[in-house]
Amino acid sequence: MSPEVQTVTAEAEVREINQKFYQALESLDLEAMEKLWLHHEMVRCVHPGWPMLAGWESVRESWEEIFRNTDSMLVSTRDFSLHIEGSVGWVTCTERVTSKRSDRSETALVQATNLFLRREGEWRMVLHHASPLALPGYTPPSETVH
Repeated sequence: MSPEVQTVTAEAEVREINQKFYQALESLDLEAMEKLWLHHEMVRCVHPGWPMLAGWESVRESWEEIFRNTDSMLVSTRDFSLHIEGSVGWVTCTERVTSKRSDRSETALVQATNLFLRREGEWRMVLHHASPLALPGYTPPSETVH
């Protein structure tokens, strides 16, 4: 297989697993989420407003908690960018997440990075980092760090 065909194939595979991540998220499906992640201590996850979680068990527990406490979730993405470098693939995008819990619904814009590693012929997620975007009208401090 030529390098160009390998790249196109890898991009399609990463695009597919990234899509499956968002499908698992929207369907609140822990089993589907488990299938996407590498079950290893190297994995990391940062949910908006949460500290970094390290290792598969902590990441799994976080998804379990989120899914248990969420009635429904809708996620759309924009500003999608995908890159492949050898056995590493990453996606950056802006997520619009609307979640419903009990009697309240909230929508957030989130900047996300999803990192995938190819192991034994399979792409697996090793990092999901989601940071809330600043609200319109927010002006960052003008202080300079030296």
